Amino acid sequence: MKIAVSGSIATDHLMSFPGRFTDQLIADQLHKVSLSFLVDDLVLRRGGVAANICFGLAQLGLRPVLLGAVGADFADYRSWLERHGVDCDSVHVSEIAHTSRFVCTTDTDMNQIASFYAGAMSESRNIELAPVAARVGGLDLVLISASDPEAMLRQSAECRQRGYAFAADPSQQLARMDGPELAALIDGADYLMTNEYEKSLLQNKTGLTDAQLLEKVKIRITTLAKDGVEIEGRDFAPIRVPVAREMKAFDPTGVGDGFRAGFLAGLSWGLGLERSAQVGCLMATLVLESFGGQEYEVRPDVFAKRMAESYGDAAGDEVRVHLGQ
Repeated sequence: MKIAVSGSIATDHLMSFPGRFTDQLIADQLHKVSLSFLVDDLVLRRGGVAANICFGLAQLGLRPVLLGAVGADFADYRSWLERHGVDCDSVHVSEIAHTSRFVCTTDTDMNQIASFYAGAMSESRNIELAPVAARVGGLDLVLISASDPEAMLRQSAECRQRGYAFAADPSQQLARMDGPELAALIDGADYLMTNEYEKSLLQNKTGLTDAQLLEKVKIRITTLAKDGVEIEGRDFAPIRVPVAREMKAFDPTGVGDGFRAGFLAGLSWGLGLERSAQVGCLMATLVLESFGGQEYEVRPDVFAKRMAESYGDAAGDEVRVHLGQ
């Protein structure tokens, strides 16, 4: 299965606050918040949703195509991704802007306050899908994740025009896009991927009910943090998948990207929706147990064992086959 992932490519600046953000907020003063948090550390990591997802897919043995725009400072990052199995030949390099920056502080409750500088990402609207499909011999699925809003709209329109199956994953850009834009983005998507809050925000902005959303997309996947994942479609009963067992949580940055990588890998392997979501949940757990979105390693024997521990021996055996074990 040939998968292209369009979205942000960024450098993550990750900090830890040894307290709770909520303890610093005064309910009747939220209209004039002015806070500074003294953090314990600063770590620079490779990130961006599209790059994180592609890294995860490559860890599971696929060769995903990364689509996004970067600056001339991308050379080292490109080398890292290519060395780990990601196809970067369709990444657009800006002549004037730097690669995007994500700056995030996480508290002890795993709550986050973050900012994102777009930089070169605005030029991703210049990326056409047809030349990519021609280069790699066709595209089975295009994941349209958070990027330049105009790029997201153009690429979903191109998918509909050319008949490419696509997944809509607006995530961080839900705050930037208005209702009509979001409705246009998701229209005709094979998969709609959000977390629980994003789902509510999407419905609030578009004015669409649950039933109306499912008229626009084939399958809706909603991640529910510690409560796992819910999968809904027009022709089957909702599927609930619990989270995978974790050893120790370190940092939630990129957890959703890990889930998407695992879920798409499962689909690529021909697994059902439930099993694919289980693979996604275990990938999310691996990210949660590391510091950053690309600081983990999928060891096939360990991965299959942890699948069995979380979801039963049949799950472990089925995944083991696709991991070459």
